[in-house]
Amino acid sequence: MPASPDWFEPARFGLFVHFGLYSLAARHEWVRSREAIPDAEYDRYLERFDPDQFDAPALAKAARAAGMRYAVLTAKHHDGFCLFGSKLTDYHSVRVTGRDLVAEFADAMRAEGIRVGLYYSLLDWHHPDFEIDRYHPLHADTAALGKPRDMARYREFLRGQVTELLTEYGDIDLLFFDFTYPAKGPEDWGAEELLALVRELRPGILVNDRLGIPGDYVTPEQYQPDRPLERDGVPVRWEACHTLNGSWGYDRDNHEYKDPALLVRMLVQSVSCGGNLLLNVGPTGRGALDPRARETLAAIAGWMHLHERSVHNAGPAKCTPPSNVLYTQAGDRLYVHLLSWPLKHLHLPGLAGRVRYAQLLHDGSEVRFHQLDGENHEHNNLAPPSQDAGTLTLTLPIIAPDVLLPVLELFLEADA
Repeated sequence: MPASPDWFEPARFGLFVHFGLYSLAARHEWVRSREAIPDAEYDRYLERFDPDQFDAPALAKAARAAGMRYAVLTAKHHDGFCLFGSKLTDYHSVRVTGRDLVAEFADAMRAEGIRVGLYYSLLDWHHPDFEIDRYHPLHADTAALGKPRDMARYREFLRGQVTELLTEYGDIDLLFFDFTYPAKGPEDWGAEELLALVRELRPGILVNDRLGIPGDYVTPEQYQPDRPLERDGVPVRWEACHTLNGSWGYDRDNHEYKDPALLVRMLVQSVSCGGNLLLNVGPTGRGALDPRARETLAAIAGWMHLHERSVHNAGPAKCTPPSNVLYTQAGDRLYVHLLSWPLKHLHLPGLAGRVRYAQLLHDGSEVRFHQLDGENHEHNNLAPPSQDAGTLTLTLPIIAPDVLLPVLELFLEADA
């Protein structure tokens, strides 16, 4: 039976892992392009690549605890170095270390019940047939520019490696291609043929939109949509992908880490707009998560342990929230995420007569409410006079809960 892509929206939260030779440089994953590093100089990282701290089971457990339900690993990034034992090149981890990190990653994630995704770069600055453009590290190397290159041969290489990834590593649920840009387009990748091959090898797999032709979902990067995304007026699957500190690969001297509370708000905002969040970590040159990354995942795990049902299997609400509030909804439960803690009373327009019970989600403690229906009939007198007719007024504690983002769970009437 072909795999079904219907797991994607209910999962809502995924882990992105950028790891490779650039992790040793510790100066961003684009270090080879930014610094125009030639082959011989970049190979010093190849000689030192030893991911002795890359612990896929521990990474999978941390992802699972943080509420992540799928994970994506960079099987090959733009520098061309592969974390799998490709038969089409010797530029891979198995030759250097004897370890197939894609296999380790896939096995560990499946053991934790996490869906497996692979990132595969359409660029390859190591391959002799990949045409040099302004992003290529050798763009100013006259000797390299004078050598003939054949993108037709390179397309065969692409298809061959994608075949390896999709036939030798068990069920792959998601394929994240990266990326099409003005100098290289769908014709350079043979995008239609490549996508057809993926569909043939793995029916039901999810493929992103970066081949330059429509895929199964779109991937806004480093910005946060504030409304559902559409193509030609039709809603589309989407996933916002974000870094912890602005760099995908390990960047030792970049300390601009996002606060865990901000990341939780970004996750909830994605769900409230019908999308997912793919949050990246960049392991160190030895393959370990740095302390800030570990602390961030642990903080998110603490929040998700208490609040995951406002995220998993949830989506946009059928009603509009007031300012400083984000709604998500799962069936007859409306989740009210409070971006700012109000003074004692929270007014929710349009919900009067539609709620049968309310509680704080983190501890299941009842929250009493007062409401007027459309005919100004009071349903109880547990709060001061209400706002406009149709407003639900909840009476909250003066002190906000000690959680990254407080959430109210409202149980809606059956016909609400």
